[in-house]
Amino acid sequence: MLVVHHLNNSRSQRILWLLEELGAPYEIKFYQRDATTNLAPPELLAVNPLGKSPVITDGDITIAESGAIVDYIQRKYGGGKLGAPAGEAAAEKYREWLHYAEGSAMLPLMLNLYTGRLGDAAAPLRPRIQSEMDNHLGYVNTALEGRDWLMGDFTAADVQMSFVGEVGRAMGQMEKHPNIKAWVERFQARPAYARALEKGGAYNLGPAK
Repeated sequence: MLVVHHLNNSRSQRILWLLEELGAPYEIKFYQRDATTNLAPPELLAVNPLGKSPVITDGDITIAESGAIVDYIQRKYGGGKLGAPAGEAAAEKYREWLHYAEGSAMLPLMLNLYTGRLGDAAAPLRPRIQSEMDNHLGYVNTALEGRDWLMGDFTAADVQMSFVGEVGRAMGQMEKHPNIKAWVERFQARPAYARALEKGGAYNLGPAK
């Protein structure tokens, strides 16, 4: 049985969502963030030496990193659903989205989160960080122009990229990126998303803007 080692209010929520979309069997092992530091508990070290989530175990297989997990689950449990579209160019673009989410898009968003805790000390960095957020969110916004989903039809690429849209919205970046805003609202209205949220627990990245 596939087990999702699920940290509350984290990227592992999208793994639950993907499994619900596919109707795949799974179990959840819950981990709770420290109320003071907001960090993952040390118990996660027993599964992932980095002490990070998401991580899954499936028999003798242990996989960390969201993109690798999404790829594995879709290939093993998807039954042909939500995977790479037909055609070489489209298939490679799908795989690019799987890597782009954490490889490039999340970096300026995380820098904005961390430097935001430094107050005025971070002032010299803010213009560059904002520029990079605009760059990456603008890229995603353009990709969604005239379409509901990143690949036209809904795929696992939308699941993997969802955290980028949700964090960008929580940071008040949606006024300049209306296609992302509509995309986030669209995927959050999916029944499988709601089921995953019910099973995974509270998920709050900040105000919707």
